[in-house]
Amino acid sequence: MQQEEFGARVEAVRRFNRFFTRHIGVLREGLLHSPYSLTEVRILFEIANRDEVTATDLSRELGLDPGYLSRTLARLRQQGLIEKTPSESDARRRLLSLTPEGREEFSLLDKLASEEVAEMLRDLSEGDQRRLLEAMRTIEEILAGSKAFKFSEPFYLRPPEPGDMGWVVHRHGVLYAQEYGWDERFEALVARIVADFINNFDPQKERCWIAEMEGEVAGCVFLVKESETIAKLRLLLVEPGARGLGLGSRLVQECIRFAKSRSYKKLTLWTNSVLEAARHIYEKHGFELAKEEEHHSFGHRLTGEYWELEL
Repeated sequence: MQQEEFGARVEAVRRFNRFFTRHIGVLREGLLHSPYSLTEVRILFEIANRDEVTATDLSRELGLDPGYLSRTLARLRQQGLIEKTPSESDARRRLLSLTPEGREEFSLLDKLASEEVAEMLRDLSEGDQRRLLEAMRTIEEILAGSKAFKFSEPFYLRPPEPGDMGWVVHRHGVLYAQEYGWDERFEALVARIVADFINNFDPQKERCWIAEMEGEVAGCVFLVKESETIAKLRLLLVEPGARGLGLGSRLVQECIRFAKSRSYKKLTLWTNSVLEAARHIYEKHGFELAKEEEHHSFGHRLTGEYWELEL
């Protein structure tokens, strides 16, 4: 195919997108003359029409950036439209549902949407209605098989919620005991780091990300302020069942992105030579080993490592 012909096809698709979004009112400030955006209405629709849905499900199926989704969900919760509750079958899973106010608001939006589509169809002849529906089915079938329309990231990153900090301490203690034989003094160290983060939290310069997968907490990482120009990455953890999916790399990427956005000049971290998977992630993202030191901690002789990344 000639480049010129392919370029014309690209423009044709863009022209159709502009026409359709204008026709259904997506560009208006509020969809269906409501105070809600298209994304907010779609999220309410998904929650209303599924028995069990988690933030991870929404992120994957709607193809939404986890950070953007997190902010949108927080806004809907502040408005009293949705709530998050533990699953009855598994308290670790956090399910999203509509509040009574949310159900009432969604019912009105759903009715308005149906009325708007009905009005559009009534303006068309029977034959044009059939042609339109067939064309829509064709578009859906073709794009459903396209790799560009598959959202495969199985996890979702969000800010911490009540109970998450206890999970961080608990899971570090359990996993490091199981995998490396470290004693309770490591869990005590994690507890101090978490307590310091909570008590001295600087919202402009520090962050904690909690990863969810299928409604369960699957990992975490912290970025803390060391000085005005230096940040420190701490407590990177990925649950065994979530490993191999790129979650550890994604958590480190978020730390780097945030550190750059806050004008830090350097990102540092401390780890140990036995943590080979974590060390591989750090090296992959450009961290360089700055110093090593032998120490006896958590019941073992270890080689501590200090890594740095110039931003």
